[in-house]
Amino acid sequence: MNDNLLTFEYSAEEPARLDKFLVKCLPEFSRSRLQTLIKEGFVCVNGNVAYKTGQMLESSMMIEVRFPPPQPTKIVPEPIPLNIIFENQDLMIINKPAGMTVHPAAGHNTGTLVNAALAHAPEMEGLGGEGRPGVVHRLDKNTSGLIILAKNDATHRWLVDQFRTRKVNKVYLALVDGHPPTPTGRVEAPIGRSSADRKKMAVAVLAKGRQSITEYNTIETFPNHTLLEVHPITGRTHQIRVHMAFLGCPIVGDSIYGRKHSSLSLDRQFLHAVRLTFHLPGEIKPLLFDAPLPVELKNTLDELRRISSIP
Repeated sequence: MNDNLLTFEYSAEEPARLDKFLVKCLPEFSRSRLQTLIKEGFVCVNGNVAYKTGQMLESSMMIEVRFPPPQPTKIVPEPIPLNIIFENQDLMIINKPAGMTVHPAAGHNTGTLVNAALAHAPEMEGLGGEGRPGVVHRLDKNTSGLIILAKNDATHRWLVDQFRTRKVNKVYLALVDGHPPTPTGRVEAPIGRSSADRKKMAVAVLAKGRQSITEYNTIETFPNHTLLEVHPITGRTHQIRVHMAFLGCPIVGDSIYGRKHSSLSLDRQFLHAVRLTFHLPGEIKPLLFDAPLPVELKNTLDELRRISSIP
């Protein structure tokens, strides 16, 4: 088995662009990253190198994606304390605090989870490309909870494939304004960039968005709020926040997709990645990891319960 090689078969009847197909196969990589791999000769179609990002694919074509070895980055390691839930030679599972960005980007070049992780595990440098060493999935800046970082290239490939094939089970706790239409439900609504604000995501027609599925279950009900356990089947940007707003019950404290001013005394969105279940490389049985609610979210719930119990 080549840990740096992934193979896919194009099975649709209608032709499609190579780069667009790979975005669907490898959602954890940006389109620009995949286009770069194509241009640099790391992608083959039916055994032939494909240098054109817009090459059209037809049914039964086989696509191979080879990943180059890690390259040094200019990210500066920073000795920032990390709440590491689990660690071995292959990966780390971290309980990320709200307010911490996952990887460097415009306006956030320091103080990120990646800066901290590189100080703890320097061998991660260059994994995954694009200045995102070790990153296989993300959490929004103001979302807390469990996140996995790969520590070597083979594990990075393994985890990317686990997420792509939906073998990683992620569970979030979300407190929302109002109540969903049903206590338990499944939202199937494609998500794409908002036409009104390109910095935001929105429910879109399938032609302009990507298939997005979120399941939820009511844990506790209050007069004006609902505590939900949320399971994202797909992993789109801001998916839970967009889907909850689409249902008419935005997440408490989400000033982007919900109320401009929070309905409760909370200066962050009430969204926490509480549980992760997945297979470690080489292991048969899946492992389960939990992260308790942060103090500020627990206190918000306790106060809501106290108020709701007053006659």
